[in-house]
Amino acid sequence: MDAIQKNLLEKITELHEVTQGAYNIRANGASVERNSTAHIDIVSKEDKQGIDIVIQPGTKKESVHIPVLLSQSGLEEMVYNDFRVGEDCDVLIVAGCGIHNGGEKGSRHDGVHTFYIGKNSRVRYVEKHYGSGEGTGERIMNPKTVIHMEQNSYMEMETVQIRGVDSTERVTQAELADGATLIVKEKLMTHGNQYAKTSFEVDLNGENSGTNLISRAVAKDQSRQVFLAKINGNNKCSGHSECDAIIMDQATISAVPEITANHLDASLIHEAAIGKIAGDQIIKLMTLGLTEEEAEAQIINGFLK
Repeated sequence: MDAIQKNLLEKITELHEVTQGAYNIRANGASVERNSTAHIDIVSKEDKQGIDIVIQPGTKKESVHIPVLLSQSGLEEMVYNDFRVGEDCDVLIVAGCGIHNGGEKGSRHDGVHTFYIGKNSRVRYVEKHYGSGEGTGERIMNPKTVIHMEQNSYMEMETVQIRGVDSTERVTQAELADGATLIVKEKLMTHGNQYAKTSFEVDLNGENSGTNLISRAVAKDQSRQVFLAKINGNNKCSGHSECDAIIMDQATISAVPEITANHLDASLIHEAAIGKIAGDQIIKLMTLGLTEEEAEAQIINGFLK
């Protein structure tokens, strides 16, 4: 990897170098480094671009890193990655995409991540998106996550995008069996003329299944954001969606929550709040010696933590 790719890797994985454990690093359309372990096997798909990550039953306190790096202007790709997590596992999976575009042509990465999570397993999934480069070509990322959760499984999904992505459509679809729990925490910031759309659809099929979808977003300049959250309660279950957003300048934000109860014991809640930074917050920080711009930055950083 060159210096640009190493910087992208650090931004999306917080790693300065290749980690130990299982990993696959994809750069400019090809796998450049890979490592499997005794309990986690990574193999290339034969029918399309992508990999299969197979985690053996009972695997605990292990991690998988699968970052994607694009530093070639004009490159467009579509990748399919499947995660097959056996029963009784407890693992961390770190993904994400970094695009550096220094040219005039658009660069685009579209990816479909499909999870099959076995009974009683716990998965923490972190996905970060980052864009850089002084070129005029757009940096486009369209991630889709499909989740199948078996009985009493648990998944916590953290998605972060706070810089440099010109256009993104982020789709998450999930179906939960008895006792399964899905937690999603999204952090998003757009600026300039950027566009971001987030779509969640969760089917709570199992008895005592539950989900909590939380989005915190900041829209600046002329950027546009759309947040869609749909929860279908098809059994005795609990579901909650929340969109909390700060709007600035000439930006626009649309939040569209939808909850459907198809069972007498489905308990579903949705919340949405959009507003500007309160003036008294800025004034208070300015009395401590910060400029108005510094005060806004502090408030936004705290909001997105």
